[in-house]
Amino acid sequence: MMMKFWYMILSLKNKPFFVFDLDDTLYPEIEFLESAYKFIAREIMPYTKSDVYEEMLRRYYSKENVFEWIVSTYSMKNNKISHSHLLQLYRNHLPEIQLPIQTSNFLMKLKERNIPVGLITDGRSITQRNKLKSLGLDDYFQDVIISEEFGSEKPHPKNYLFFEDKYPGYEFCYVADNTNKDFVVPKQLGWKIYCLKDRGFNIHKQNLEGFEISEIIDSFQEIEL
Repeated sequence: MMMKFWYMILSLKNKPFFVFDLDDTLYPEIEFLESAYKFIAREIMPYTKSDVYEEMLRRYYSKENVFEWIVSTYSMKNNKISHSHLLQLYRNHLPEIQLPIQTSNFLMKLKERNIPVGLITDGRSITQRNKLKSLGLDDYFQDVIISEEFGSEKPHPKNYLFFEDKYPGYEFCYVADNTNKDFVVPKQLGWKIYCLKDRGFNIHKQNLEGFEISEIIDSFQEIEL
């Protein structure tokens, strides 16, 4: 039996401008965590004498403090194994992450049609910049708003008003996932919003109460320009 796919048709009256969130929107953030754990496990292997990656993941999914476990178990063997050092490795490593094919295809389609794009993301500059580099997106966006660089986090209005002030006359479409903070201001500003539905592995869980069905998408494949 032939499967039927439903597509959301975007009817934009004015010039469209897409603004994206990064983590758990353009790629699954759990992949960054897994990449960081693998990197840390390799870095501390001279002291652990074994690969502790799988154990780190197990403890993470058991909601344990993974870094505290590492420090309490192995810090006596080397004073470099500290909570601050593990955090530095986690935040500063160049991650092994990639765009899902549906996301990649959608971003390529926007570029082919000369539709401008921006990014608003919370986090540290080096961490978020390394993610963009690994995803091949470091030169993709017209503007990138990173909270550490910009001086404010979502849902501060100025993170969004930056785009309205710099690009007047556009109709803004915002694609994100965090229902606690991502959509507060875009709704107030009258932006078109699209909430990428959690498929069960998001770092921040969703509450879709108050969202219209037309605002929720399962993947970028559902958006047809």
